[in-house]
Amino acid sequence: MAKNYDELAKDIVAHVGGEENVSSLKHCVTRLRFVLKDESKADTDYLKKRNGVITVAQAGGQYQVVIGNEVTDVYDAVLRNSHIKGVGEVAEDDAEDAPKGNLFDRFVDLISSIFQPFLGALCAAGMLKGLTALLAATGMATTNGIYIIFNAMGDGMFQYLPFFLALTAARKFRLDQFTALALSGAMLYPTLTTTVKATTTFFGLPIKLPSAGYFQTVIPIILAVWFASLVEKRMKKWMPTDIKMFAVPFFTLLISVPLSILLIGPVANTLSAWVGVAFQAIYKFSPMLYGAVLGGLWQVLVMFGLHWGLVPLAIMDFAQKGWSVLLNPSVAVCFAQTGALAAIMIKTKEKKVKELATPALISSIFGVTEPAIYGITLPMKTPFIMTCIAGAIQGVYCGLTNVTGYAMGGMGIFLFPSYINPKTGSFASVINLAICSVISLILGFALTMMTKIPTLYGEEETTETTPAEGPSVTVASETILAPVAGEVCPLSEVKDEVFSSGAMGAGLAIKPSEGLLKSPVDGTVSLVFPTGHAIGLKSKTGAEILIHIGMDTVELNGEGFEVLVSKDQEVKVGQPLVKFDLDAIKAKGYDLTTPVIITNSKSYQEIGDSKRGAVKAGDQLLTLS
Repeated sequence: MAKNYDELAKDIVAHVGGEENVSSLKHCVTRLRFVLKDESKADTDYLKKRNGVITVAQAGGQYQVVIGNEVTDVYDAVLRNSHIKGVGEVAEDDAEDAPKGNLFDRFVDLISSIFQPFLGALCAAGMLKGLTALLAATGMATTNGIYIIFNAMGDGMFQYLPFFLALTAARKFRLDQFTALALSGAMLYPTLTTTVKATTTFFGLPIKLPSAGYFQTVIPIILAVWFASLVEKRMKKWMPTDIKMFAVPFFTLLISVPLSILLIGPVANTLSAWVGVAFQAIYKFSPMLYGAVLGGLWQVLVMFGLHWGLVPLAIMDFAQKGWSVLLNPSVAVCFAQTGALAAIMIKTKEKKVKELATPALISSIFGVTEPAIYGITLPMKTPFIMTCIAGAIQGVYCGLTNVTGYAMGGMGIFLFPSYINPKTGSFASVINLAICSVISLILGFALTMMTKIPTLYGEEETTETTPAEGPSVTVASETILAPVAGEVCPLSEVKDEVFSSGAMGAGLAIKPSEGLLKSPVDGTVSLVFPTGHAIGLKSKTGAEILIHIGMDTVELNGEGFEVLVSKDQEVKVGQPLVKFDLDAIKAKGYDLTTPVIITNSKSYQEIGDSKRGAVKAGDQLLTLS
């Protein structure tokens, strides 16, 4: 069952001496690693007994609160409920984030982590925009005070989205948050677009701004904050300590604001213009092909802000001809998100996803898809791709039937009146647009239903039962094989009380003689720690296994480790999981004793030690019954 960890997080912070006693915080695969100013202020006895905390360990200058598999959720809750600045899953404060995977995976990770903190507010704003559109559809004048306030409530967050992005991007790129807000404030300065003329220059360099400025944009501010973070890092190294407080933000803004306005913005503008030219050429060649390409790529274009290359052309069409076909293949794409969200709500077992999907679905009906895209379908990847396919197919029909709009305005279901021909009263385009919407909705739903829905938060809804006696959950018997060759020893010999005490669960440890970790079961990878030193597996029969390569090897920050699998990947017995440089890690003074822990040990009546002494990878190690 999905849990709220806020209370636990607040209690932990309070009993480590309060947030003012915390110098830094990071986490590894099982524990929160605090560096405290004064460890004597921590109430260790209380924390060891506290429900939700497995135990407490003090080693290597760190105060380690052992949580278990939920450590990431508790870590996030600590940051969310305090002013503590965490450094995530890295070993050193100045280590760089290094997301793994291809460029698309890295982009998804970046966008998801930046949008996730304010998804709730984004969903609420989307629903308010839909409510505002409903007021207008019922005939309320836009000058009515009710409409004005509701419009401000719904549109305000989207209008000033760069401020929100600046804040979360600053956390992602480790830029001072107030410097990031100052940067976004400069880019959104109200009179910037009205005072800058075609001939305006900055030390001889031309200033090129989008007609609407940087309001409601995403990529420009993210790139600007990323660039500013690089500048700030250099400034911190070069500036004398006595003047760092004001000199670092001063020079960071002095360098990053002009370059963001002169370089980052114009690059986005140029790319937008190229998009407009390219799509016009495609339309002249084939309206059906144009519909497929624009319908399929519209969401991607919006994410990068490249759709602005088409919007001005459509506005010109309406002004000069009174009608336009340029944006029409994109209109019904929002309903693909509606269908995908409906499928996700049916298939997912995560309570948090269902909670986010409900308002996102409502917003998508009114044409506001940001909560759906950034909060759910894009992080899940496959559902987002399915919506793009659905958008492309409905776009083909849109181009085939020459759907024509006659006015700008409205979104989602409220855009349909704009497709009534004012001269003839014809509803042909309305009917065809409705068909596009149905195609988009059905395909978004059907294609997503046919795909595997990944977990986003790792918390599935479960039904908890407590039998009269025996384990709390019935799990089938199973044999766990040795994941690596070496010498088997009991957990009690492991030089870490968290493992040796059995607090994490029953199991054995292996002192490896080779540097290749293999899967001990058929199952699924449930956890891959970024540094490669630990991996979690869930067998097909329900055993939850944690393999921790060495003691304190998280401090190597991935050096000497090569992860060969990814989270949610299915694996077979004997499949290589992680390569590690045995000699190099030992040479740095680390103990490579590798615990193999059954973290859901309470689900079994008995866990037998099947092997002692030397083992080869694949030998029988543990029996669960």
